[in-house]
Amino acid sequence: MKIKCFKDDIIDGLQKAAGIIPSKTGAAYLRTIWIKAEDAAVTIYATDTSLEFTGKYTAEVLAPGLAGVQGKAFVDLVRKLPAGPLQLSLDSEGKTLSIEQGSRKYKLPTNDAQWFQNYTPYPAEGSVPWAGDFLQELLDRVAFCISDEDTMEAIACLCLKKAPQAPAQAADAEPEQVVEICGLNGHQFAMVRFRNDDIYSLIPDEGLLLHRKYVQELRKWLAADAFELAIEDRRLFCESGDGSETFSMPIASYQYPDYYNFLSRLTGDNTSRLTVNRQDLAESLDRLSIFNTETNRCAFFHFNGERDLTLTAQGQEIGSATEQLEVSFQGELKKIAFPTKGLLEILSHFTSKELTFTLTGAEGPCGVTGADDAEYTVIIMPMKIVEETYYSEEEVR
Repeated sequence: MKIKCFKDDIIDGLQKAAGIIPSKTGAAYLRTIWIKAEDAAVTIYATDTSLEFTGKYTAEVLAPGLAGVQGKAFVDLVRKLPAGPLQLSLDSEGKTLSIEQGSRKYKLPTNDAQWFQNYTPYPAEGSVPWAGDFLQELLDRVAFCISDEDTMEAIACLCLKKAPQAPAQAADAEPEQVVEICGLNGHQFAMVRFRNDDIYSLIPDEGLLLHRKYVQELRKWLAADAFELAIEDRRLFCESGDGSETFSMPIASYQYPDYYNFLSRLTGDNTSRLTVNRQDLAESLDRLSIFNTETNRCAFFHFNGERDLTLTAQGQEIGSATEQLEVSFQGELKKIAFPTKGLLEILSHFTSKELTFTLTGAEGPCGVTGADDAEYTVIIMPMKIVEETYYSEEEVR
């Protein structure tokens, strides 16, 4: 194998490949990035046995062939080289890959080519287009709610499913095809609803679950450009718009919790509603967080009539804080406590000037929505008030 290419043509793909493979632990073949030269192109392969990445880039192929190198070292070397042409060549015995750039010369040991296994090809049929920037926005809004505990199975996954179809408004109208994308971690839940006939038709009837770690890699791979999605053999495939890169991951087979059970409580009787300026609340909570400790990590909301909200926090060794905000409030609830940092993070994912909190009780789920954040709902569980300074977290399941 012998090729000439430009660093800028391959470095992005190499870094995506390096993001998949383990850096130090694991079998040597899993830490390998494969480089294949053929047909005036160089193809880069990487896998951790679950995720698979393939990228095909322009190169001058002087001799076709295949080489597998220790991925992290190779990518680090190329990344630190200046922009310009590179020459990669495999020795006659296939045991050493030489990297040359002008007077700079490096050699890396290669792995046995028999370790290389063909990667799952992108499905020939059934792919649908999607906008990368739109999916990135969706993931930003729900991924923070996915559980980071691998043992939690389903709630360690992103859920993408078809929303229940409401009856058509007119006799000749088709029911709306709405997709829901959500994350749940036991005490928070986030969901965005959107309309896309292509994506709706692609999703299996039982829904689609992607493990959190795969979602994280997908977010790194996504660009603003349009890309293609496909599903085959319990794998989700993503292909760049120009067809040069393919990224695929397994679909989990867990049963996702029925989140309509707690969503329905937001429309039940005896709820209270708080409408508050998002920025004012965020700034107050940020200051109150100074007074939180490991044992006292919440902010109290005290409702004093229809226009007045008092926020308090206290730390045994730090002191106490009290602030008042002008709000709109309707309901009978007098007091509730939320984890300060959790609520601050939720506020950061909204863009609306004002947010509405639908409160189902001092220990019931609280829904957060905003007029300018269409079809976006976040639920946070309040902290159970045991004493004035001791709290325990309730869970949503």
